[in-house]
Amino acid sequence: MQRLKTAKDIDGIRESCVLLSRIFEELKSVVAEGITPREIDALVRSRAREMGAKPAFLGYRGFPAAICISPNDAVIHGIPGKRKLKSGDIVGLDCGLNLRGFFSDAALTLPVGRVTPESELLMRVTREALECAVGQAVCGNRISDISRAVYDTAKKNGLGVVRAYCGHGVGFSPHEDPEVPNYVHRGSNPRLKPGMVLAIEPMLTAGGDDVEVLDDDWTVVTADGSFSAHFEHTVAIFAGHTEVLTAW
Repeated sequence: MQRLKTAKDIDGIRESCVLLSRIFEELKSVVAEGITPREIDALVRSRAREMGAKPAFLGYRGFPAAICISPNDAVIHGIPGKRKLKSGDIVGLDCGLNLRGFFSDAALTLPVGRVTPESELLMRVTREALECAVGQAVCGNRISDISRAVYDTAKKNGLGVVRAYCGHGVGFSPHEDPEVPNYVHRGSNPRLKPGMVLAIEPMLTAGGDDVEVLDDDWTVVTADGSFSAHFEHTVAIFAGHTEVLTAW
């Protein structure tokens, strides 16, 4: 069931998104060779506490961390560990905040040191896919218009599209209806209405579309071992415009 937001609700979600964006700005400066994902997680917990917010993912359905950190062939839901990041890695960061019951959600993928041209292409195109998708997230369009923008951007650049996971509604909880797939399918395809708040999140790979879940029951990796990139914004739909609430 879709939960439309009032202007006052969106004000609260926007405030949560602003705080989350500040955390991402700091993460961009600390993600470097030698840091561990666990240290990044500790930083997120500390900054959220200082802001008077709670990490939205911590404990959600049993997830054990404040941020999902997914390096290289990990697509999403990576549990922060002790392995130090090294030059050549790319690392997906996915985080949300709960600020007085208003939820934000965003993700980006960062390079560590010098990465390959293939990794640079993967990150650039995934970010471009998000931008194209946001451009289709306008009142009167349908979810499939967002999905098609992601899929077409990926395929024209020879990249894989993760189908098993998707974007979603957000705002009153970390995940709400509707689902926002990154490919066009025959399922639910609601029209976009004022008051909808969506987390749009392309997940692309340098190889195939298939993924699998590791034994930790959380970390999703590409089935063929290819690298993956993930970018995400929280956006609000208004009658005459669409607002990107997050920034990184």
